[in-house]
Amino acid sequence: MEDYEEDTRTFADLGLSGPLLETVQNMGFSKPTPIQLQCIPPGIQGRDIIGIAPTGSGKTAAFALPMLQHLWSAPQGLFACVLAPTRELAFQISSQIDALGSAMGVRTTVIVGGDEDRVTQAVMLAKKPHVVVGTPGRLLDHLKVTKGFSLRNLKFLILDEADRLLDSDFGVSIDEILKNIPTERTTYLFSATLTDKVAKLQRANLRNPVKVQVSTKYQTVSSLLQYYLLCPLVKKEVTLISILNSINQNSVIIFVSTKEYCQKLAIMLRLLGFQSVPLHGGLSQSQRLGALNRFKGDGANILVATDLASRGLDIPTVDVVINYDCPTHSKDYIHRVGRTARAGRSGKSILMVTQYDVEFIQRLERVLEHKLELYPHDLDGLDLLRERVDEAGRVASNQMREEQLSKKDGRKRSKVILSADRDGEEDDEVAKHPFKRKRR
Repeated sequence: MEDYEEDTRTFADLGLSGPLLETVQNMGFSKPTPIQLQCIPPGIQGRDIIGIAPTGSGKTAAFALPMLQHLWSAPQGLFACVLAPTRELAFQISSQIDALGSAMGVRTTVIVGGDEDRVTQAVMLAKKPHVVVGTPGRLLDHLKVTKGFSLRNLKFLILDEADRLLDSDFGVSIDEILKNIPTERTTYLFSATLTDKVAKLQRANLRNPVKVQVSTKYQTVSSLLQYYLLCPLVKKEVTLISILNSINQNSVIIFVSTKEYCQKLAIMLRLLGFQSVPLHGGLSQSQRLGALNRFKGDGANILVATDLASRGLDIPTVDVVINYDCPTHSKDYIHRVGRTARAGRSGKSILMVTQYDVEFIQRLERVLEHKLELYPHDLDGLDLLRERVDEAGRVASNQMREEQLSKKDGRKRSKVILSADRDGEEDDEVAKHPFKRKRR
């Protein structure tokens, strides 16, 4: 394959229109990344594209810029649909498309599930946006029930993080959506890895696509320094606190396995004086976006997250990724550490390895084809921290228990109020019709 790292072409050399060139310049894009160099020219030519590149390589601009170029040439109503596996990624893609298309006046609408209001979304769809960015389940809901909304005239379909979109959780919805869009369209599949499911969809729905691959199946970027740190399970929490004390000026994402522990650890860190926020599937959409905004701004420099945050989120200033819990698969490790060292920046990852994780790190090193380095951290003094950390853990557990009891009491009160309202309605009905009997 040609070595595109030496490619000296600029965005102007790739054939982009004036408004788009003005925008990328204003956004500070100095030169195209390898994935952009290889995707934008065939995209402008109208080719279907399969783009395989590591996280942080500029995939969003690689598919958004040629799509916007075609929209500029043939403006119409609903022009493109972008599907993403998570709500956070959908919002992020939408904001980037808005920014890249700002000189053109492009209009985007985000259609995701959770606590987002369906009626409000239907109103936004009725305004005929140029681009709809959404998660498959909620988009399919609108296709079924929202009057006047269809994808029959769609020109572009883009699947970002396509390998995850084609997992069983999304597969049925994707199949249904494909039945509701024209076969004469341009299709882009973008992913960090090329799985069998992505290859299968390629054969079924793409027309003579150009395949762009700027990475091997499993690869991390060269600017990422990868470390491991051995610690006994019983000292894992205090070891984490010791690490955070040594890098307290850095922006850090800590990955854990469960949403319960994600919430607990975030509370513990706040009790210990760290600025931390949690991000997990148990939060409402507004809470998730609020946590991300605080982390991106000055509100918090530590994000404690489940794998909800491992895909696609572009937070350029992340200095360190700590894998507190080892992921299940090596591929998940690739996505997690891809939250740092993005777009040519440097970054650091630390994998915390207990006596139960040795097999994982051996398997990971075989996949990566290189050894992780031992993290240079002095573990002396853990006993001095132990009492404070254990106390913070107890307080966090009690706080979570009280919150759970409060939620249960709230639900019970709601049921009592609802039952009383129903009884009141029945009493009113009996008063109007005395010969009616209340059924119990």
